[in-house]
Amino acid sequence: MAPKGTVKPYPQFNATEDANALRAAMKGLGTDEDAILTLLTARANDQRQKIAAQYKSLFGKDLVDDLKSELGGKFERVIIGLMVPPVLYDVQELRHALKGAGTDEKVLIEILASRTSSQIKEVIAAYKQEYDADLEEAVAGDTGGHFQRMLVVLLQASRQKGVDESCIQQDAQDLFAAGEQKWGTDEEKFITILGNRSAEHLRRVFDEYMKISGYEIEESIEKETSGSTKDLFLAVVKCARSVPAYFAESLYNAMKGGGTDDNTLIRIMVSRSEVDMLDIRDNFRRLFATSLYSMIKGDTSGDYRKALLLLSGGDDA
Repeated sequence: MAPKGTVKPYPQFNATEDANALRAAMKGLGTDEDAILTLLTARANDQRQKIAAQYKSLFGKDLVDDLKSELGGKFERVIIGLMVPPVLYDVQELRHALKGAGTDEKVLIEILASRTSSQIKEVIAAYKQEYDADLEEAVAGDTGGHFQRMLVVLLQASRQKGVDESCIQQDAQDLFAAGEQKWGTDEEKFITILGNRSAEHLRRVFDEYMKISGYEIEESIEKETSGSTKDLFLAVVKCARSVPAYFAESLYNAMKGGGTDDNTLIRIMVSRSEVDMLDIRDNFRRLFATSLYSMIKGDTSGDYRKALLLLSGGDDA
């Protein structure tokens, strides 16, 4: 299936021309931010890597270092994020989430709930290579309880393939017995089923659960669990239903009300721009009766806004 991203490989790509254009944008007095953001948002990530290599060959300077010295604030974070290979971007975000003061649980939930098994395996390998550390140990050392156990299950990246018809009914019954039917909640059953079944299988289980209980699985999780465990269970359920819809909702929540969760906004716009941003936009429009473009426009400003709007790929008014 063709990627449904807004950022695609640039057809007339020429690394030397691009490297020269970026150097010209940063040389002398002042910086041409427009030239930088227009160029880099119109190149695929592997093309940006080639530009960085060519830049070093031509000028003996590191492109990312030069960009950091010329740019600032949230705009800089978007541009530097675009320069990082996708797996490494996830790795760096996880590292920051685990290493800062307190654990940024939102980042752990978003990345580990939404990535495929093969992507999680790549992230684990890249984390080891980059930091000479074990991601599972780092996560387990920084979290606790059922939240920790669910994350560890997701890090095993051992989801079954396809749908097992023989256990759809049983899985739905087990979830019902573990939650709605019980005084207190048996989180372990939720962890095992939500962490190990395929998305297709889980969608069938959720339909069956609705028939048995009269509730959507999300409603039961909201009632039966709390805190980070609840947030993680809900993210896994939402990603099983639709990853783009999950990200559309995350973007909406990052911008609604007073203040903006810029960390989430930047992370999703950078990491999904080549993957499924068009699908995210469709879901955003469907779920919230406004376009992603218009919400970003109303919530951000300056070069930061320009870069995000280019990554969004246009309006759906």
